[in-house]
Amino acid sequence: MNHPSSYKGQHVVVLGLAKSGVTAAKVFHHFGADVTVNDKKDRELCPEADELTALGISVLCGSHPSDLVTESTALLIKNPGIPYTAEPVKRALELGVEVVTEVETAYYLSSAPIIGITGSNGKTTTTTMIGELLVAAGLKPIVAGNIGRPLCEAAIEAEEDQWIVAELSSFQLKGTKAFRPHIGLLLNIAETHLDYHGDMDDYIASKLKMFDNQTAEDTAVLNWDYAECRKAASKLKARLLPFSLYERLATGGVYVDPPFDPNDHSAGYTVIEPSGQEIARRIVYCDTEGQVSEIISVSELGILGRHNTANALAAVAACIAAGALPEQLKQPLADFRSVEHRLEYVSEVNGVRYYNDTKATNPVATTMSVRALEGSIVLIAGGLDRGSDYMELLPLLQNNVKGLVVIGQTRSKLAHVAELAGLTTVISVEPEEDADRTLETAVREAAALAEPGDIVLLSPACASWDMFASYEQRGRIFKKSVHTL
Repeated sequence: MNHPSSYKGQHVVVLGLAKSGVTAAKVFHHFGADVTVNDKKDRELCPEADELTALGISVLCGSHPSDLVTESTALLIKNPGIPYTAEPVKRALELGVEVVTEVETAYYLSSAPIIGITGSNGKTTTTTMIGELLVAAGLKPIVAGNIGRPLCEAAIEAEEDQWIVAELSSFQLKGTKAFRPHIGLLLNIAETHLDYHGDMDDYIASKLKMFDNQTAEDTAVLNWDYAECRKAASKLKARLLPFSLYERLATGGVYVDPPFDPNDHSAGYTVIEPSGQEIARRIVYCDTEGQVSEIISVSELGILGRHNTANALAAVAACIAAGALPEQLKQPLADFRSVEHRLEYVSEVNGVRYYNDTKATNPVATTMSVRALEGSIVLIAGGLDRGSDYMELLPLLQNNVKGLVVIGQTRSKLAHVAELAGLTTVISVEPEEDADRTLETAVREAAALAEPGDIVLLSPACASWDMFASYEQRGRIFKKSVHTL
């Protein structure tokens, strides 16, 4: 696509009435395009429709009309979650109409440089952390994207001396062409969203679009502990700034020193040297000339878990690339706390601690969260069935979980993996008349299994859409259920 101003008088279709779609429609309408917004939901379920109609924008709800996209359509901007198999998208591609997401539009609108964050896990935590670290460094960030605020809205507001810090999903990035962040982060790669992408090749390619248009003036922050990230590094045109939990990056990067042992999943805040001396693990930054700056001890971080240490490494790398000084980052890293729904402490009831980790929507995320907690764990898991066999959870259920309560479409699969793991304390909660009551029952069952000193953890390893409108709704119901025990 081109700048939105170039579509004056041309037909532009916006597919999907979520926040990003509403904002995109307003942008193109402002620049004089003939905008049609379409959502398959009925009109009464689209409260945003009236606002757009009042502006003179055509809004069609309830179906995808067969003539929505025609030869005269100049551009289709789709909600990221709408699959490419949707009829209007298929029609657009057949006619050669360009299909993009709101991210592409925002890129053309922004006068501020963009920090883009993607990955299978940890995006929201890292994005939020970068925002707070940049504030502490006096660098005036605006946090937006997949984290809640439409990127176009932030792009319109941002000034040249600010930074847009954008959480970006594979769905959003797949619909980009010219998008170029000044700093791009790839946190990790795990098997997920295959129902949307079809295979891992498409999923990975979508993530890597973050770096396609970067130049030598830009920075790519990559997790050096993932083979796919290392492979991507060989194709970069941008300056590489890697980070690692497990390797000293002597030629430049952000890492843990002494490094973690990938085969030891304990907290490991310190290392006993052969001499018997105990040394604290630290986050350090090494520049390209080999000059090392200590940032903070791992034990001083305000968030739990090795996976969150990796998120902190990525955030430090991004902030240094943006101009923050290493010494400006220690205190905000120590002050930072978990983002809602991500290993979020809820309460202690009868000596049992409860954590809400509803955002763990794949087995890798659940594994990282369970290993971040110290104590016997009763795990609540299950949700939308996307075809995985969940065998990745076998070691976790063998070694780290005391009891398992399963819900949702995947409850039988998870119970089967638990059986293979030799875990005998497994409760399957059958669906009740509404999803809220099902999860409330699961919380009561987990509470009955737990003893003082134990932890009850909601970390589903699955998306929420079989039972709930969003993972946030699932997390809110969990917290409400805990508070009513």
